Amino acid sequence: MRLHRNLVFAVIDALHMIFNEGEYADKVIEKVLRYDKRWGSRDRGFIAETTYDIVRWKRLYSEIAEVHEPYSREHLFRLFGVWCVLRGIRIPDWKQLEGTPERRIKGRFDELSKIRKIRESVPDWMDELGEKSLGTELWTKEIAAQNKQADVILRTNTLKVPKPQLKSFLAKEDIATEFIDGYPDALKLVERQNVFVTQAFKDGLFEVQDASSQLVAPFLEVEPGQRVVDACAGAGGKSLHLASQMQNKGQLIALDIYESKLKKLKKRARRNGVHNVETRVIDSNKVIKKLHNSADRVLLDAPCSGLGVIKRNPDSKWKLEPEFVDRIMGVQQDILQNYSKMVKKGGQMVYATCSILPQENTEQVKTFLASENGKEFEFVRERNVFASETGFDGFYMALLKRK
Repeated sequence: MRLHRNLVFAVIDALHMIFNEGEYADKVIEKVLRYDKRWGSRDRGFIAETTYDIVRWKRLYSEIAEVHEPYSREHLFRLFGVWCVLRGIRIPDWKQLEGTPERRIKGRFDELSKIRKIRESVPDWMDELGEKSLGTELWTKEIAAQNKQADVILRTNTLKVPKPQLKSFLAKEDIATEFIDGYPDALKLVERQNVFVTQAFKDGLFEVQDASSQLVAPFLEVEPGQRVVDACAGAGGKSLHLASQMQNKGQLIALDIYESKLKKLKKRARRNGVHNVETRVIDSNKVIKKLHNSADRVLLDAPCSGLGVIKRNPDSKWKLEPEFVDRIMGVQQDILQNYSKMVKKGGQMVYATCSILPQENTEQVKTFLASENGKEFEFVRERNVFASETGFDGFYMALLKRK
């Protein structure tokens, strides 16, 4: 691979914004890719993937390069030099990369790779928490799986097109996909491409949604004609999936505390041809009270640590703090206690997170069931999804039924 100076400099700029200025990687990549309109898809792919790679391995590369935050521009080039050496890329004859000690880098890599928290590039507290919560064997496998690049998975919008037809439409736009066993609506991209520029996307034939996330809506067992509440809807990935499972019939109420996210959901719903969804901002307790005892189905896709989706958000390893995990567990229990009141007798509720920690998952459900409000519910089943077993995101879902 021949390195181009302007692309490498864009990577260095992106790393500075992410590491030193605390910006989010996805927003930084969007910003940096606007630098030069002449960059083609390969150039843009190099910038995005190299940046994400160095973010993913920040701790390991920093230990090898013997640099620490805040990183000077010289230090960022040293991290880039480590990336080159470990990927077998010839170091160009640039002054910024002069004297890159290739043999020493390889030796340090071999030595540091024996220590899990450095090899898998996670903070000490996260490594300790993962091992304590999941046990040594599962945590070791899981964090290794979370450090692999995430596949691009599409979810067919079955309101508009059957999956085999979507596959052939995409093939005509030079996008090769394959089916995944056990995921009825999913297509996996054979290689990473920008699917948002396709006619199929503009026509609302699919959404980008990880395979594990696609398991949640079916877990709720919705039926056409029901009243369904997605209580933490966000930008609506799962709401849209629920709408397609309801065949656009019945009432789907999407709630969230952020109006900006619900605006995105409305836009996506229009493109998807979804017309049974209604959005409501949770700006007071009245919004929930009005829905007490009225919903056939309620989805609680609760805010969480995100420890199941590190592979698609590698910078979360450095932004997440242990205090946040403790704090969010209080929020999760509040959501279970308060939002469960929307389920009518005989109705069902799913509690889901994109975390792999039992204390955010099974233990939260047990705490709820043992409480006064929880006594009205019975446990039906749960599912733990681990990246080390599926190759997709880590997820949890529990199905509860109101007596």
